[in-house]
Amino acid sequence: MDFIKIDKEKWQRKKVFELYSKDILCTYSMTINLDITGLKNKIEIKQLKFFPVILYGLSKFVNKYKEFRMDLNEDGELGYYDKINPIFTVFEEAQEQFYQVWTKYDDDFEVFYQNYLLDMKNYQQQEIKSSKLLLEKNVFNVSCVLWVSFTGFNLNLAKGYDYYLPIFTIGKYFEQGEKILLPLAIQVHHGVCDGFHLSRFINDLQEWLDKTDEI
Repeated sequence: MDFIKIDKEKWQRKKVFELYSKDILCTYSMTINLDITGLKNKIEIKQLKFFPVILYGLSKFVNKYKEFRMDLNEDGELGYYDKINPIFTVFEEAQEQFYQVWTKYDDDFEVFYQNYLLDMKNYQQQEIKSSKLLLEKNVFNVSCVLWVSFTGFNLNLAKGYDYYLPIFTIGKYFEQGEKILLPLAIQVHHGVCDGFHLSRFINDLQEWLDKTDEI
């Protein structure tokens, strides 16, 4: 994992970044319904697990665009990771408690899928449940609300104005006509990610869901 520092004096986004991280502190969220009809059919035919496929899709486009890999280093300097991994919540039903597991991202879907399966196997074999030890900071958060679909979702972070990585929340998918839709809420920092960047991410993700031959 490499952290590439940004030279703010040469950065074309300097004024926008300072506006939304100093003058007008601003994060924002967007909730959408992804059409997963075709993807779900492929998953069922190939007998794959649903969640790691969606997790791979999110990771693929987070790693494609540096706006979604922005962070501060230990010295408070802004930059971005060359590669970033998803960290996600796992619900332990007996305890009614969530734990966190992260999986190493790989561009190759099959490698990523096997990484996920191994991480979950290791987690499930733990006698006493706990989160997977976080070795590096290059992770972005994905959580699930498995029990309900939602039309809006917003997080309130005490130190959110200093948090530049995206946060994804997935809801329960549902049928609407002949389509299967998946609620997805995305929270970002306006200092590093405008509506253009977020829209591009969503459109690319939807196109991948519609047409991917990687799985």
